Amino acid sequence: MNTPVSGAASSADRSAQDLPVSPVSPVSPVVDGPAARVTDLASVRARHERPDYIVPTSREEALAAFATRVDGRVSLPGDAGWDADRLAWNLAVDQRPAAVVVAASADDAVKTVRVAAAMGLGVAAQSTGHNAGPLAAQADFDDVVLLRMHELRGVEIDVEARIARIQPGAQWGDVVAAATPHGLAALAGSSHDVGVMGYTLGGGVSWLARSHGLAANQVLAAEIVTADGELRRIDAEHDEDLFWAIRGGGGDFGVVTALEFRLFPITEVVAGMMLWPLEAAEDVLQAWAAWTGGLPDSVTSTVRVLRLPPLPELPPFLAGRSLVVVEAVCQETPERAAQLLAPLRALAPEIDTVHPQSVAELLQLHMDPPVPTPGHGDGMMLSEFSPATVRAFLDAVGPGAETALLSAEIRHLGGAVDPDAALALAAEHEVPVPGVVSGFDAQYLVYAVGIPMPGIGDALVKSLGRLFSRIEPWRAPVEYLNFAEHARSAEQLWGDRVHRLRAVKLDVDPQGLIRSNHPVRR
Repeated sequence: MNTPVSGAASSADRSAQDLPVSPVSPVSPVVDGPAARVTDLASVRARHERPDYIVPTSREEALAAFATRVDGRVSLPGDAGWDADRLAWNLAVDQRPAAVVVAASADDAVKTVRVAAAMGLGVAAQSTGHNAGPLAAQADFDDVVLLRMHELRGVEIDVEARIARIQPGAQWGDVVAAATPHGLAALAGSSHDVGVMGYTLGGGVSWLARSHGLAANQVLAAEIVTADGELRRIDAEHDEDLFWAIRGGGGDFGVVTALEFRLFPITEVVAGMMLWPLEAAEDVLQAWAAWTGGLPDSVTSTVRVLRLPPLPELPPFLAGRSLVVVEAVCQETPERAAQLLAPLRALAPEIDTVHPQSVAELLQLHMDPPVPTPGHGDGMMLSEFSPATVRAFLDAVGPGAETALLSAEIRHLGGAVDPDAALALAAEHEVPVPGVVSGFDAQYLVYAVGIPMPGIGDALVKSLGRLFSRIEPWRAPVEYLNFAEHARSAEQLWGDRVHRLRAVKLDVDPQGLIRSNHPVRR
């Protein structure tokens, strides 16, 4: 285990040599054909004729010296770009690491890991900075180098093989723009600016999840810099334990510099939203809960309770209103979709936008903020959404409830998100056996969030706690890493699988150099 594809290197020359796939060029983001993924790493290898040892008299001097050796940039407290470089997607999260490295190459990741190890610092990789709260809250975060990968956004599409290869900073908008012209779809996040890397390593629940499972289950290979400073390519036949761990285990095992994952020949779906005033919430949520009990796996949907501020950037039908919204995606003909949606349409929605559309349009469906925004939120998984669960949910966020939450949503799971179904699907499509998180022993996924504006911080914390305490009796025995916005124990996230995860972590990173928002050794 943990042998680089090129063979073992000596401790005096830990070079990233003879790996079979090169970093994606950001100059040419879309390349067709198998040749796109079969080049060499000469550019990386040439930079590693000897290790990067820095032995100055202070941390500041060491980091300043390191800044001259990277393709990107190193940002330190007090530098002009410090505040911009350390910014998380959630503007309410205050990230204050020892330094920020903004990588301009995979080589920068290798150098950062090596230098941090020599200095006794940790390394935490981050692309867009979603779900940064649990990382920034860790007690020793000021002894961590934050490795920002967001400028590395290259995407390659192998059309014949239906495979995407992405750099670590790629966003779903990048992948969809590259894949859609070829009639291919990815198991993408709910917004164009969600980072592909963190989303996928944490599991990845897409609009196609009930029919195609988690995004992590479609990963075919990865390139990762482990704590020993090695850049290695891993897949089902090379470093299989490490490959198992990163698919759902998050970023605790190394700095992933590239992912390859399967795409699907899906071009069109029937999708959109139905909207009612909040006063209809009881009828709508009870109907939606009953409706989800009999759906085919071709339909994925979400119900949301929204209390929207009167912002000028919102359309008039949303600004300043309290609403209940159902969003649905049907991989069916328009006629069949109409039959399936009839029970919801019988409730006479005020607005109904469901229509045949390109799969690329799904990035707009959830109406996520298009820019970094402050927020205070968290998630929970439910074993059921019974009539009693609906009433408990509405007690906390429905009409007449005292709440500071902007949005409280429930996503329907099941189908191919069920662990047993995921295993069967992998065998059917001849993809690798799923990793640590093949699916969820849960039927619904809850996420709630509010904007921590001045004067409502305490009310927001109380509102979130009130919601989760109301629905606690129906909590599933698992948690979803990507929606866990506050610290969880490793047992809560991975159950009994945590023992194998910890063994992998101990093998590849015995000193705990690599840090993540949800560490497996907590």
